[in-house]
Amino acid sequence: MNTPKQATPFDPTIDASPSDVLNPPKPKHAVALVEGSTPELSAETNDLLRDRLRLASLLLFAGFLAFFVKNMFTLSDNETMFDWILFVDHAAITVITGMVGIRLCTDCPAMQRHLRLAEVMVFGGSAVFFFLVSCVLLAETASEGYVRSIAPIWLILIFTYALFVPNTWWRAALVIGSMATAPILLVIGFWFMSPEILRENRHFRAYPIEVSMLMTLCATIAVWGVHTIGTLRRVAFEAKQLGQYRLKQQIGQGGMGEVYLAEHVLLKRPCAIKLIRPEKAGDAKSLARFEREVKATAKLTHWNTVEIFDYGRADDGTFYYVMEYLPGLNLGQLVEMHGALPPERVIHLMMQTCEALGEAHHKNLIHRDIKPGNIFAANRGGVYDVTKLLDFGLAKPLVELDDSGLTQDGSITGSPLFMSPEQASGDGQPDARSDIYSLGAVAYYLLAGEPPFGGTNAMKVMVAHISKEPTPLIERNASVPEDLSDIVMRCLLKEPQDRFQNAESLREALADCQDAGNWTREHARLWWESFGCPNKKALDQEVFATSGM
Repeated sequence: MNTPKQATPFDPTIDASPSDVLNPPKPKHAVALVEGSTPELSAETNDLLRDRLRLASLLLFAGFLAFFVKNMFTLSDNETMFDWILFVDHAAITVITGMVGIRLCTDCPAMQRHLRLAEVMVFGGSAVFFFLVSCVLLAETASEGYVRSIAPIWLILIFTYALFVPNTWWRAALVIGSMATAPILLVIGFWFMSPEILRENRHFRAYPIEVSMLMTLCATIAVWGVHTIGTLRRVAFEAKQLGQYRLKQQIGQGGMGEVYLAEHVLLKRPCAIKLIRPEKAGDAKSLARFEREVKATAKLTHWNTVEIFDYGRADDGTFYYVMEYLPGLNLGQLVEMHGALPPERVIHLMMQTCEALGEAHHKNLIHRDIKPGNIFAANRGGVYDVTKLLDFGLAKPLVELDDSGLTQDGSITGSPLFMSPEQASGDGQPDARSDIYSLGAVAYYLLAGEPPFGGTNAMKVMVAHISKEPTPLIERNASVPEDLSDIVMRCLLKEPQDRFQNAESLREALADCQDAGNWTREHARLWWESFGCPNKKALDQEVFATSGM
């Protein structure tokens, strides 16, 4: 199912990695991060596989070594070529199991990345050895007029695998079924090639049937055991999710992290969890910047700012926060899917964004990364086209600046297509009027279907913001009213003092436009019902179903 994606704030064009390294303290009550909707998809399962495989390898190594030492004392000059092949294979599997077990004890990086290959080496190699042993047992005992059972050694291998290796039931059925089939085929083949006098023995006559029944029964029990253990692990997995939140599916991804659709386990409330991992951040300073984002956003309470429910840090250092899930589309997706928006709708969306920005600026925070992907047109409480401003990851106090160097003077932050000239040049300190410029660039994009300055070269786009005058909006789209075009073009003036000086004055100017108020709730509802996200209904049904209502 193609779920509508929420905006991902991790823009690869953003660069704020100073040389100093911070070490933010790890908060108390950290939780274990478990990804995916099942434990088979989680990093926790990978750790469990490593621990279980290490133990199984060492146990098999101990058994192989003990019998290898015993066989060394029973070797004689009368051994056949097949006996020597078996001896060499015995030595090889002893070395393999011992090597894998020891390497897993030392946390060898290469072995950690190829645990399934190690599994094949241990259990596949053991199966080959047991197959050769079975051949020897059948051949040697048949020459003496009876057949020794080969089932016990295969049962050891099957139940060791079922007990130690975490698996899905179908994968366990495939592997265990292969293990159980090998002795069955061997016995059937041996029965057809055995001497006539042996096949006339009433006990040997039923031997293939007995082995087939025994191996089938034991394989079935083993697979069912794997399924039962897996069910118990899934219950434990669900209880040990990201705190009280169950991750359902990824709905966004960026340069430093991911956004997941999630659900509160107790409240059954859908939400979005945004997280960033230490290995993707590059250093602790980026993690600190991410933490600053949630703290800055949590201070904002306006209806048009995304709501933050919770935040914390997982045991592996991953920082996360939980925000409201927003059914709908970001403004970039709206334009990509439906082209330029009508003026009355743009006014409706921009006025709400101005209100959210007004609160942020009043609390001495500027956004610094306003772009279509960070403004969401959502459905909240049955109301459509509710604007939600996301991603205060670049927010920075206007006064009493003390961010421990999280952004350095001269660094460039923001998205080039919607960046103010002062951000692009790095000269001076961007203030609220920088957000006004970016919001004007977003409005230009919504009305014209393209940004003020296009191109794929980020540096050229930034230079254009600094030195070039954008094409008048009314020339890009003649249907844009002159009053609205003038407002947008004023936002895009190079000098900050020539623009609107705050979000409130911009909102008032938009409210005075001729088309202001022409986009009503009813218009928004009808549009979304006709042209909205094609998968919205399916997604809502999924959320409804998982809520248990």
